[in-house]
Amino acid sequence: MRPAAIRNFLLLASSLLFAGLSAVPQSFSPSLRIGPGAACRLSRAESERRCRAPGQPPGGALCHGRGRCDCGVCICHVSEPGVFFGPLCECHEWVCETYDGSTCAGHGKCDCGKCKCDEGWFGDACQYPAHCDLTKKKSNQMCKNSQDVICSNAGTCHCGRCKCDNPDGNGLVYGKFCECDDRECIDDETEEICGGHGKCYCGNCYCEAGWHGDKCEFQCDITPWESKRRCTSPDGQICSNRGTCVCGECSCHDVDPTGDWGDIHGDTCECDERDCRAVYDRYSDDFCSGHGQCNCGRCDCKVGWYGKKCEHPRSCPLSAEESIRRCQGSSDLPCSGRGKCECGKCTCYPPGDPRVYGKTCECDGRRCEGLDGTVCGGHGTCSCGRCVCERGWFGTLCQHPRKCNMTEEQSKSLCESADGILCSGKGSCHCGKCICSAEEWYISGELCDCDDRDCDKHDGLICTGNGICSCGSCECWRGWNGNACEIWLGTDYP
Repeated sequence: MRPAAIRNFLLLASSLLFAGLSAVPQSFSPSLRIGPGAACRLSRAESERRCRAPGQPPGGALCHGRGRCDCGVCICHVSEPGVFFGPLCECHEWVCETYDGSTCAGHGKCDCGKCKCDEGWFGDACQYPAHCDLTKKKSNQMCKNSQDVICSNAGTCHCGRCKCDNPDGNGLVYGKFCECDDRECIDDETEEICGGHGKCYCGNCYCEAGWHGDKCEFQCDITPWESKRRCTSPDGQICSNRGTCVCGECSCHDVDPTGDWGDIHGDTCECDERDCRAVYDRYSDDFCSGHGQCNCGRCDCKVGWYGKKCEHPRSCPLSAEESIRRCQGSSDLPCSGRGKCECGKCTCYPPGDPRVYGKTCECDGRRCEGLDGTVCGGHGTCSCGRCVCERGWFGTLCQHPRKCNMTEEQSKSLCESADGILCSGKGSCHCGKCICSAEEWYISGELCDCDDRDCDKHDGLICTGNGICSCGSCECWRGWNGNACEIWLGTDYP
């Protein structure tokens, strides 16, 4: 064939091929680009139209706000693989109905926002069995809420599971016992959930920054940052951890019924009058044991009296400095931070606990206990807060056998923290368990990831003596609260 004929044949073939491609629906091409790196054949408006849900007006979110639009095709976010999918990223795994904390009640699979139930189960969350083998009495008993009301009077009981009343199909009544009613969040005027300025969770509105009110109907006239600054107490906490911040003003948790201030007051709820009472009674005037004046939760004692509540007559011959010196011993804190110092003598906390003892409360037997409560792992005895191990065992809690039956690789895999560092870089690995640095007494935890120096102190005491330091956080005794267990919430003040 002559060169001119070949050239004409190729031109004819390419024209037919282009016409054939033009006849194929545009959705057939994943990118509508001529080649890699080439410009998109669609206009920007047309590209965005294809990435927008049907019926959505121009300017609406592209790819449901869960991906980016590339020449008319949605590329879903891949930071969490498998979470977002679908042609317009309209599907996401976690939107499926849950029951009792489980997606599709554990009896089905989530498919683009809808539960596909296993055989023998049905319901939006696959929570209802097709065949019930419970008696009506047993079924109703399983449907009762904490007030002994079947399905909170907001639904019917089906084989021990509540089916909530939602005649409009809006799903606003939900919960294991139909205890959540999001109709309480609807603004009467706008008929929007939380006035359009917040999210509703179980009948309560959680407002966006700058909005407040039961239905998020009121707007603050200051910025969220200024609001936070005004509510920050001297110790750096919002409303001293004793109130809520609304538009730069603290609403303290305890308000006196008379309309006057309650036991907790102050611009940032920094004053707690309960700290001035020997026995707590909000209507009693017995402040500071009758021997002093309460000023913002602290007692200013009269001459001849001392103590946190002015409960002790000043008959101690020691000066305050000498008293503290005798209570310190070899520790930096009076009574090792585990007790109260009075006239050079320590009273260890918690009162009556035989595990904390010593002249300066230096012995803490709780340090010998593991997470399961076993003393020294069952392989030793506790002596002043330190384990004396039996033969063949070692470690702070006698938790390590001297002979190991695993390989070095197996051992290291058990000692690695999430960031891949062995024992958080603060200890050594032995037989799959971390041995924390003995020089840093405050380091603890299975992976040496806990720092007990992070526990808050109050009045010179770790956790105010009203709790125990666990992995850098205070675990308070019953009736106590606060970052340093300094707030009493019980009925009778100790």
